[in-house]
Amino acid sequence: MSKSPSDTAAADDATPAEAALFNRLGELGIKTVTVSHPPVFTVDEAKRLRGSLPGGHCKSLFLRNKKGEMWLVVTLEDRVLDLKLLGERIGAGRVSFGSAERLMQYLGVIPGAVTPFAIVNDRERLVKVVLDAEMMRCTPLNYHPLRNDRTTAITPEDLVRFLEAEGHAPRIVDLA
Repeated sequence: MSKSPSDTAAADDATPAEAALFNRLGELGIKTVTVSHPPVFTVDEAKRLRGSLPGGHCKSLFLRNKKGEMWLVVTLEDRVLDLKLLGERIGAGRVSFGSAERLMQYLGVIPGAVTPFAIVNDRERLVKVVLDAEMMRCTPLNYHPLRNDRTTAITPEDLVRFLEAEGHAPRIVDLA
């Protein structure tokens, strides 16, 4: 993996999970750029604290349906979503937010750090991934690298390649 100065700085104090993620991206030949910032827990905090990073800024929703299926829906940060309509649109039926305990169990992250990169922790391939079609037209895309005090930029093509390599071929859906 090609490292910029920010990637090198990020690697110096990376958690073991974050280091494993960056190693996996490197194995796949995926180049990323990571920047540090104060921890953020909401879209509004991210907007205030991230600085002037280019590209599409995104949010990730960890959801579950009545059948107990888990879903990760990733979209642009300003997309307003109605959960009832979203569940129908993605074919999940009625959905609600997954608990912090389920989030840790399935994706190994805490609330505020939900990211498509967390799929690396779903070894049983139980979480279904949905990517917003509009988001996929932005370059780069920005996500947390398993922690909410950093943002990692990746191309849409490399995001899909990563997800597919992890056994989570995403569905790309128009969520407008």
